[in-house]
Amino acid sequence: MTENPHVSGSYWLQTAPGPERPALTEDLEVDVAVIGAGVAGLSTAWELARAGRRVALLEADRVAAGVTGHTTAKLTALHTLIYDKLRRTRGPEGARLYARSQSEAIERAADITDELGVDCDWERRSAYTYVCDPGHVEELRAEARAAREAGLEASFVTETGLPFPVAGAVRVTGQAQFHPRKYLLALADDLVAHGGRIHEQSTVIGLEEGEPCRVTTDMGARVTARDVVVATHYPVFDRALLFTRLSPRRELVVAGTIAANQDPEGMYITPDEGTRSVRTAPYSADQRLLVVTGEHFTPGTGDTRSRFQHLADWAAEHFPDVTLTHAWATQDNDPTDTVPLVGLLHPRAHHAYVAAGFGGWGLSGGMMAGRLLTALITGEQCAWSELYDPRRLRSTVREAPSFLKHQAEVARHFVGDRLRPGESVESVERGEGAVVRAGGERFAVYRDEAGHLHALSPRCTHLGCLVAFNAAERAWECPCHGSRFDTDGKVVHGPATRPLEQREPWHKL
Repeated sequence: MTENPHVSGSYWLQTAPGPERPALTEDLEVDVAVIGAGVAGLSTAWELARAGRRVALLEADRVAAGVTGHTTAKLTALHTLIYDKLRRTRGPEGARLYARSQSEAIERAADITDELGVDCDWERRSAYTYVCDPGHVEELRAEARAAREAGLEASFVTETGLPFPVAGAVRVTGQAQFHPRKYLLALADDLVAHGGRIHEQSTVIGLEEGEPCRVTTDMGARVTARDVVVATHYPVFDRALLFTRLSPRRELVVAGTIAANQDPEGMYITPDEGTRSVRTAPYSADQRLLVVTGEHFTPGTGDTRSRFQHLADWAAEHFPDVTLTHAWATQDNDPTDTVPLVGLLHPRAHHAYVAAGFGGWGLSGGMMAGRLLTALITGEQCAWSELYDPRRLRSTVREAPSFLKHQAEVARHFVGDRLRPGESVESVERGEGAVVRAGGERFAVYRDEAGHLHALSPRCTHLGCLVAFNAAERAWECPCHGSRFDTDGKVVHGPATRPLEQREPWHKL
């Protein structure tokens, strides 16, 4: 068993820290307010600024430091096993539009990289979806046919660059990988150069739709805009009830160095083993950085430390010479009907838009969203706007099972977690947290390394589900919709916008 690497944080964030940008402290009037500065928000704001719109980009934390800063940074239109399903649920034309929209997003990123002269470790690579179980080969053959019919350069192969045999794989050529932070920080600089405004540490807590729209931050500043884009990964406004159509999924990442001659020279993913994703990145003259992702799970469930260990063991087993140096985690939202939600926020919306539900493929999806939303806001035509429209009918027979399964899981946590007996305060060790009962109440209690207790309300401020403690990352997580909080209750990840309530008096504990 290899040593579990310390959860050290994202390699992308550490190697491209970026400048700090001011919080919004005064009212502002622009053409478009974009909420969320990940890849979707930044791409949208940049495209709109290039189209001549006055844009304000508001970010609760730091630019490209959330989910986008913790990605595996594959830029591909091969999204595991999707095209055969799209062909059956959306028809051949729907599959073609999906492939075309994702592929054009990749080429858009390539053009921007060249135009801005961005040094972001851009590399062209083939993407593979593989299986090791011969029983799944026919599924891959069907996916290869569907992807090829959708317009991708796809084929079924049995040989890859991986250091272990596979039963089969779908290969799509001409895809890309890059350093996401270096690319997006360059995009942010160019946005400002074209008159856009970026404000970090500016959490948006209110949206008033109208003509014009108004958004309010936690510091009281207001932005007046004709159009508003909500690109917060998980939408922070519930008026569209999108939380019923998005299922949060957390995944772990380990990374370390291998010799350059051991590079598998491709981007790989398998749906088996709780998902395993492999790619490399430039590191030094004679080394590559190996990035391995997997162990997906619902936030707030299970032992994250053991999952990190499983992933580290898998990396060491398949790449015996790897020296693991980094470990971090990322979070995605899976739409119940497979396709992301990009367009008007709800059926009655006229100037409020959303980009969400990228299902683990937020880089190409976010770049696609930037182009699609810019077209909608500027009145241009976009061939795939209907495919991604959030207002699309979802309650068809073919989509109902995933929708109902997600709602049943949420209900199970909402009700079942309240029936569990709380742990005792004495059982909470240093560096650990748990939901405990004391004085007839529940508390989310964390004991720091000095032995001091930090007590919070265990009710998520989004919709009231009970949070659970992630010991590996030292965070409170909501298993219903994926909100995350630090040990002092501050929001780390939405849809929650308000912190967990502080709990006193201490004598109850």
